[in-house]
Amino acid sequence: MVSILIISGILLWLAYRFYGTWLSDKLGIDDKNVTPAHSQEDGVDYVPSKAPVVLGHHFASIAGAGPIVGPVIAVAFGWIPALLWILIGGIFFGAVHDLTSLMASIRHKGKSIGVVIKSYIGETGKNLFLVFAFATLLLIIAVFMDIVAKTFVSVPSAASASVLFMMLALVFGFVMKRYRIPFWLLTIAGVSIMYLMIWVGLEYPMNLGYTAWIGILVVYIFAAAVTPVNILLQPRDYLNSFLLYGMMLFGIVGILVMNPDIEMSGAVSFEVESLGYLFPVLFVTIACGAISGFHSLVASGTTSKQIDMESDAKKVGYGGMLIESMLAVVAVCSVIVMSREQYISSLMTAGPVTLFSEGVGGFMAGIGIPIAFGISFVALTVSAFALTSLDTCTRLARFVVQEYAEGHSQAVSRFFAGNRFAGTLLVVLLGMALLLTGQFQELWPIFGSANQLLAALALLAVTVWLIKTNVNPVFTLVP
Repeated sequence: MVSILIISGILLWLAYRFYGTWLSDKLGIDDKNVTPAHSQEDGVDYVPSKAPVVLGHHFASIAGAGPIVGPVIAVAFGWIPALLWILIGGIFFGAVHDLTSLMASIRHKGKSIGVVIKSYIGETGKNLFLVFAFATLLLIIAVFMDIVAKTFVSVPSAASASVLFMMLALVFGFVMKRYRIPFWLLTIAGVSIMYLMIWVGLEYPMNLGYTAWIGILVVYIFAAAVTPVNILLQPRDYLNSFLLYGMMLFGIVGILVMNPDIEMSGAVSFEVESLGYLFPVLFVTIACGAISGFHSLVASGTTSKQIDMESDAKKVGYGGMLIESMLAVVAVCSVIVMSREQYISSLMTAGPVTLFSEGVGGFMAGIGIPIAFGISFVALTVSAFALTSLDTCTRLARFVVQEYAEGHSQAVSRFFAGNRFAGTLLVVLLGMALLLTGQFQELWPIFGSANQLLAALALLAVTVWLIKTNVNPVFTLVP
């Protein structure tokens, strides 16, 4: 297993070092160009920020549970095809998709892919894309509100830790903005306190019902979507990213120390009874571990408005996706330590998150971390990132409402275009309606396909932009 980890890590690093640099040259990335974070700076959405902070926000927003759940389930088709698609897809599809979506937005005043479509295809194309993106985001909001609320009910310690994280993020954001404390020192202090809060959360769990948590989440996501990005959303995501970095680091070091045997056969299963055929289900299932259309919404939504210099786009867009692919590799490793029969049985009874938590918890035990604590830590990390994706989605949906309204001259459209509070209220109410009616449960199974279609549309829009700017689009057209 060590060889899988090392080879994957080397391939991803080489891709960043060489292919990412080549792509940057093709896109004409130049720090002499002024980014929208500066030219459109408003202190709310457009805020120039340090590259590590933007990377933390971007990575925390795109990661969620996707690069964990998808690869764990996809191993049912065989770990070899799953691993190959994670590496090939991540390097040549997903990271390219994320970087080019980010750069297209930066070159269009930090607006979404929908506005890029309008510039080269027309208003109708823009509106169709925005409607599709809005429907996708509403579905994610409804589903993740349900997931987070249920997680907080079943794991009260995760709830208390998450509430403490929010409070810490507010203080961190205020101090970072107000005082000239060295960034590295502030980061060490913030991350240390955050890990201390995990212990506090375990000691003092918050026991509330499902309805109460839904109400609290509604208030929280509304606030997160309208407050200046560097006050709550950005610092929370930045600090939370260290949970995922820590989980990955502990898991990777544990694998290197233990060198566990691979018990599962890598043979390809072209059909799995509960999933269907390898093509296209494998690719739809892995999704975020290789390529995800949702990433284009984040890249062209919140991330592009925070990029300080164009050279940061490679670190955030291309590098962020490769880190996520590495997380997907760790997810694959977490389940191939068991036989196929044991894996299938556990997947059906315990679910992918539990399998991943137990697998990585076992790796952490190899370096002296108690397995019970390791499993709880991994489960807490996954739930924290579900909440991170939820608040980012709400802000992105508000952007979609405003951009759609900008193309219409009616008084009500002008009202929504210029009022972030009204747009956010509309998003939250529609998300709540989808949740309370239960319709999200019927729609969620098609999300995987919709997500890949969104990626294809984003790549198509970027390809048109590249053609119009006299750049050979082969690196986006082929994917």
